[in-house]
Amino acid sequence: MAATTSARDIRLLVSSGLGILLCAFTLVEVNYPLLAPQSRLAFFALVGLALCFLNVPVHPSLKGHPLARAGDVLLALLAAACCGYIVVQTDPLFEAWWIDGAALGNRAGFETALDTTVGLVGLLLVIEASRRALGMALPLLAGAFIVYALIGESLPDWLFPHRGYTVERIVAQTFLHSQGVFGVALNVMFTYVFLFVIFGAFLEATGATRFIVDFAQRVFGRSSGGPAKVAVLSSGLMGSLSGSAVANTATTGTFTIPMMRSAGFKPVTAAGVQAAASSGGALMPPVMGAGAYMMLEIVEPPVTYLEIIRAALIPAILYYLSLLLIVHFHARRMSIATEGAETAAEADDSGTGAETSRAAGIVFATALGSLILFLVLGYTAFRAVTLSLVAIVVTSSFSAATRLDVRRTLNGLATAARGVVPLVAAAACVGIIIGIVTLTGIGTRLPATIIPLAEQSLFLALVLIMVSSIILGMGLPSAVCYLLIDTLIGPVIGNLGVIPLAAHLFIFYFGMMSMVTPPVALAAYAASSIADTRIMPTAVAAFRYALVGFTLPYMFIYRPELLLLNAAGEPAGWLQVLLPIGMATLGVTCFAAGIAGQLRNPLGLGLRLAIFAAAALLLAPGPVTALGGVGVPIFDVAGVALAGGVLALNRRPAS
Repeated sequence: MAATTSARDIRLLVSSGLGILLCAFTLVEVNYPLLAPQSRLAFFALVGLALCFLNVPVHPSLKGHPLARAGDVLLALLAAACCGYIVVQTDPLFEAWWIDGAALGNRAGFETALDTTVGLVGLLLVIEASRRALGMALPLLAGAFIVYALIGESLPDWLFPHRGYTVERIVAQTFLHSQGVFGVALNVMFTYVFLFVIFGAFLEATGATRFIVDFAQRVFGRSSGGPAKVAVLSSGLMGSLSGSAVANTATTGTFTIPMMRSAGFKPVTAAGVQAAASSGGALMPPVMGAGAYMMLEIVEPPVTYLEIIRAALIPAILYYLSLLLIVHFHARRMSIATEGAETAAEADDSGTGAETSRAAGIVFATALGSLILFLVLGYTAFRAVTLSLVAIVVTSSFSAATRLDVRRTLNGLATAARGVVPLVAAAACVGIIIGIVTLTGIGTRLPATIIPLAEQSLFLALVLIMVSSIILGMGLPSAVCYLLIDTLIGPVIGNLGVIPLAAHLFIFYFGMMSMVTPPVALAAYAASSIADTRIMPTAVAAFRYALVGFTLPYMFIYRPELLLLNAAGEPAGWLQVLLPIGMATLGVTCFAAGIAGQLRNPLGLGLRLAIFAAAALLLAPGPVTALGGVGVPIFDVAGVALAGGVLALNRRPAS
């Protein structure tokens, strides 16, 4: 027993040390690069994959098995060796150890047997790490692409045949060179996303994340359905920083789900609300879970950070408005009490709790404010978040409750590293798919089938892209999901005849919506485990509450004014956007009332169907008729009239 405890302690110590090393390396290398681009990504993957094998067992049932743990250590060492080989054979610092005096990149097409062997083992390790960290969906997809590359010559015409490639060529493309594992997906994780994971971990270490929940309690604690509104608001604030629907659910759900249950919400409802709210976090400016910074790299023609968050603001507000209205109407219909949030808010009103919350609030405001300020001043995203980390450390030092001493700092770094393990594994595995897409040319042939469809019907093309985004996004972190979808569908965007930024936000939204789309609804799974509910009913509830998120992307494609843009993609004036925003707000209100079955009073079946029809008319694009020289949107007028009629008929309580 003592030996087992000692081994566990050593493993935890090694994992913590590797996590701190990963954070320190990233912070230094991103701001002051020393290694070649592929070398730094290989070292990033080296530590990340080693952490994955050391911390995530081959199977939960074998978590403490001595042989399984020994196998994990062996795989961690193999991953380190394979990635270390890339570092040594790529970076000029190790030129003395280059095989035949040539760097790995200069041996392209003439790789040695050792190169191929290391690459093949590394490829298998990446797939296994992804399976451990994320489940089977992404490894199976990567495996399917590898098989596609191998047997392309024998495929039928409808499966995009090609001349086929050897194992050596596939390994070189996906692991040995910079188009695959050590390519764009891992680079985005390294340059942008991981820094925001560290940012969030430092805020959590200071207690600033708890302030988010406290703040939401003070805003909504005494309103109808207050606990659920606390979950919605706190998840929006938290999710913007983390970008992970699952992590957001696990963090805020620990507080809010019990709070909702104690107030009278059914467990499935509480879990569904939390999952839906957590999934929208990455849609919320200013951080958007680092999604905004990926768009800076990807969107063509290039856009600025301010243009991205300006465009994302109104749709994100509408999404969270719909959730707040749904829980408000639901609470009124069910006559749910608010004691859960009131009690928590009152408990924090005294002495030490208030002082701690105030200090944490100052840290949170400083962190977010400094981040936005540095970005507005023109600093790169990674430099801005690094400077904001400094601001967190300095501001937190003024209060003992938030001060980051050595222990807190090291624990925060170790926590950040553990949080990034799934992202490293996912990005590396997506790199395999990207490498195959580049090698086989399917990245241009697949969009070629969508473009003719778009010429016949933009709506049908958008539906196909939506389905593809949801399927490909199942089980993936939002950042990785967006990169994967852009790789496969991105070439279509320029041929859809819509504003490029709107099209990128479209695929980003539906990648996020996969988190609450059954059967693979990871945010709902996390909420289900906290609420102790069955998975599928929880996933269905989350899907129902998040339904407006499935309409918003279509709305801003057809009404770019919701992105504060005009039809040409240029900034729209306020007079241009007032009517679309007003109609969208009314439409979202009608939609929420229909979902909850409540307006002023409970809605009967007929009025419920009518309010859904009003929502559809207000949210859908429609013809404009000129009356007296003024364009009148027919659907909007009909929707307003129908909504007004329902409101008038609903003024008396149902008998």
